[in-house]
Amino acid sequence: MSRVSVFRKEHFNAAHRLHNPEWSGQKNEEVFGKCNNPNWHGHNYEVIVKLTGEVDTNTGYVYDMKKLSDLMKELVINRFDHKNLNLDAEEFKDLNPSTENIAIVIYNLLRERIEDEYEIKITLYETERNFVEYPV
Repeated sequence: MSRVSVFRKEHFNAAHRLHNPEWSGQKNEEVFGKCNNPNWHGHNYEVIVKLTGEVDTNTGYVYDMKKLSDLMKELVINRFDHKNLNLDAEEFKDLNPSTENIAIVIYNLLRERIEDEYEIKITLYETERNFVEYPV
């Protein structure tokens, strides 16, 4: 069988604040800098989901891309787009919404709904120059 990777890219805008409530204001400022702004700051995130699996001989697909698009909209875009991640997203009530943690959350949300036969990798761009991948 042939293993192939397929990719779906989506975009969402979200605000957040990087902050550790167990630290002093000074330490938060030292570690997170302007990302610790108490009035929040935002990013135009680009998220790429990579699915790897066997090509289905009946359809020629690895995965139905319309289904993947719908899952991303339901589980990621509708949940995070134009939201304050610290205040509006239950996933970040007690989790610092760093790009790394956002990627892990997106992975876990999709992993719950995509069959185990598919490998999933999330690439999340916070800026054009800063991005993370999960899992590695």
